[in-house]
Amino acid sequence: MTHPAYGELREVSPAASVLLENNPSMMTLEGTNTWVLRAPGSDSCVVVDPGYEDVEHLERISAVEPVELILLTHHHPDHSEGAPWLAERVGAPVRAFEAGLCLGAEPIAHDDVVTAAGLEIGVLHTPGHTDDSVTLRFDAAGRTHVLTGDTVLGRGTTVLTDLGHYLRTLKLLCALPDGALGLPGHGPELADLTATAREYSAHREQRLDQVRSALRRLGPEATPRQVVEIVYADVDPSLWGPAESSVVAQLEYLNSEG
Repeated sequence: MTHPAYGELREVSPAASVLLENNPSMMTLEGTNTWVLRAPGSDSCVVVDPGYEDVEHLERISAVEPVELILLTHHHPDHSEGAPWLAERVGAPVRAFEAGLCLGAEPIAHDDVVTAAGLEIGVLHTPGHTDDSVTLRFDAAGRTHVLTGDTVLGRGTTVLTDLGHYLRTLKLLCALPDGALGLPGHGPELADLTATAREYSAHREQRLDQVRSALRRLGPEATPRQVVEIVYADVDPSLWGPAESSVVAQLEYLNSEG
């Protein structure tokens, strides 16, 4: 689908709208999706991932006030850097899994339920992309909504720091209701987040098989970059740096599994 114009608050469902930050790149796709959540009829809203300290973008977010709460899916600056500026501007607390990101409120934890803006937002700790990554889910307008941060993107696959954690995260997401609406940190929304999680899981197993094959060809002393050049030969070399991070995670996982 075509991404919205920068600065345009676009309704995705009666309970979720997105404001796209103007920070496109190979890593952020069209830019960071800042999500504005509110139950139909609620006067206040929840802002998820305000992005960089990009004053123009943050001023547009602040225009949707009253903001009751700011939530962060993880610590990367393209999601979290602008949170202190926005919190001061709108007078709202910031909550995240990592205590150091929180302002005026306690950290969130796995299985917490955050009540705000007329919604009951469930927290799932979903590490793999980062140790502090969380996925947020709520039901509204007859449908489950799932905010994935960078754990599942709207297009392509994410960079990993721990594959074992990520595979367990995917199992958790595969158990969500079929047809859940995926609201990612980058890229377009996903019509069936659960089906996408299953595709991600199959993709990761395929990549592991490819890494095993590359190791048989290269030998046990192979470097991550050598593995990348075989496994990701069909990928733009400009993306080999992030791919190498994923290969390191894959090699660590295979070593841990014997």
